[in-house]
Amino acid sequence: MTSPSIVRTNTAELYDAHVLKNYARAPLTLVRGRGAQVWDDAGNAYLDFTSGIAVSALGHCHPHWVAAVQRQAAELIHVSNLFRNPQQGELARRLVGRAGPGRVFFCNSGAEANEALIKLARLHGMQKSGEDGKCYKIICAKNAFHGRTFGGMSATPQEKIQKGFRPMVAGFSFGEINNLDSFAALVDDDTAAIFLETIQGESGINPCTTEFLIGLRRLCDRHNLLLMLDEVQCGVGRTGRFYSFEHAGVTPDAIGMAKGLGGGFPIGAMWVRERFADLFHPGNHGTTFGGTPLACAAALAVLDVIERDGLLEKVRAQSGPWHEALQQLAADFPRHVTGVRGMGYLVGVQMSSDPSPYIAALRERGLLAPSAGGNVVRLLPPLNATADELAKAVAIFRDVLAAKT
Repeated sequence: MTSPSIVRTNTAELYDAHVLKNYARAPLTLVRGRGAQVWDDAGNAYLDFTSGIAVSALGHCHPHWVAAVQRQAAELIHVSNLFRNPQQGELARRLVGRAGPGRVFFCNSGAEANEALIKLARLHGMQKSGEDGKCYKIICAKNAFHGRTFGGMSATPQEKIQKGFRPMVAGFSFGEINNLDSFAALVDDDTAAIFLETIQGESGINPCTTEFLIGLRRLCDRHNLLLMLDEVQCGVGRTGRFYSFEHAGVTPDAIGMAKGLGGGFPIGAMWVRERFADLFHPGNHGTTFGGTPLACAAALAVLDVIERDGLLEKVRAQSGPWHEALQQLAADFPRHVTGVRGMGYLVGVQMSSDPSPYIAALRERGLLAPSAGGNVVRLLPPLNATADELAKAVAIFRDVLAAKT
């Protein structure tokens, strides 16, 4: 139930009067959630396939997660990184166990994790070139999205992201995803790293191929470059592996993660391969709130449920039939749907025109789904979504398409 401390009033009016207008929000006020469902302030239920934009990995208010956060909130919430706390040490151990030998830095968001990666690349370049600092260039992908900090925006070659905020940070160049030659052509003596999303999320769910990732790994090895992968949206089980790059069998030098890691509580992390972990030393990077006992307890609860309930295996098993059902929509309604792509529970349904009317119609029928670039409807069910919930989402989508035919 809504907290009694929240005065019952017109939330839309409060937003209009007091909240910065930097979001085009749906006309919907959500007040409660359980599992894959949320309810609005009028009591209407929705199947939530936004998952807070890939954040609510366990759906809403999972009992184990809630109990862990409540228990930790009553014990110790924040002490800063001037001291150790057991939850951060244990979470680092478990993430290293997933990624490989290395070390972890904790922060609060994907943007902060990616900013740490950019700083890692600068430190590596300094080591390569010496104190003159000439080796600082980072090669990213066209249509990338790495966040809205100045470093993140500079690595994001999209007009809608950069407009109004130039000049950007210098040193970024951009190749074509899945075109190894376009990346190789950009490498020079001043290049420090290659940085990209394993699956481009915001630009329309565009996966890197296995061959491309293997080629990038070899290119980085040949030129002593860091291979840094942004797994903020596609990581933490969303594709049926804990990290999306595991499907390709490559090992990056650094990983940025966030979103689903906290299951709804803000946390971000950067894993750095052992060989490069000593590039950071006391004083050259930090965070006030990163890795608090409460944030780490939330993340540990997410890992507990993923492992205990075999969610990676369930995502792999259930995503195949679900993808086939979605692809059938493209076959049955080719005037509206031109394709389906993605992996696991990170799926983009490519529409033939602006997806906004479709998203509104889905919402009216009880399915919440966000858009992505390139006229894409994005589907992000929680990792513990049932086969029936996946089927229901397809049925709602089918109803919407049939009504528009």
